[in-house]
Amino acid sequence: MFGTSESSSLRFFGHHQLEGKLETLSHLAQASAVTDRDLKRILVVDDDTSLTRLISEALRSRFRCEVDATPNPEYGFELALKKRYRVFVFDFSMPMIDGAMLFALIDKVYNHVNPPLVVPPLILISGRGDDARAQELMKEAGVRGFLPKPFAMNRLMEKISEVAPDLQVADEESTLPKGGA
Repeated sequence: MFGTSESSSLRFFGHHQLEGKLETLSHLAQASAVTDRDLKRILVVDDDTSLTRLISEALRSRFRCEVDATPNPEYGFELALKKRYRVFVFDFSMPMIDGAMLFALIDKVYNHVNPPLVVPPLILISGRGDDARAQELMKEAGVRGFLPKPFAMNRLMEKISEVAPDLQVADEESTLPKGGA
């Protein structure tokens, strides 16, 4: 399920522009208690739509969970504030806003919109030579994994199981989509 935000008023040009918008972002939150279904939802944001689709299929198959996926970081931000997620999987290198900055923006406003919830753990994926920067980001709170592209899909599934051990793995007969990133 891919989404775009054609009429969005949110634009990300820097952290300082978000400061005064905390009150206006509260309308994005849905005032509901966290349900079991919420605990089985993963958000994937990657500008490579074919990879995003492949990851989504693999997650649904492996964990029998809901997956929201988008190539648009701006829409990913909106989704992160509207719904409850167990794990975030973001591409580290995307145009306009990278996965680390997207996570930082979510982290900055998440608790104001969704108190008293904590920001879900993040797994970064990247096809560029960002290994040194990614390893530095691994020291940040919430950033729990980094996978350089191409990676075996099973490796991503293992990483998600590590950061969210409460996600139930589907039956053994469940197969991952063929191919990889």
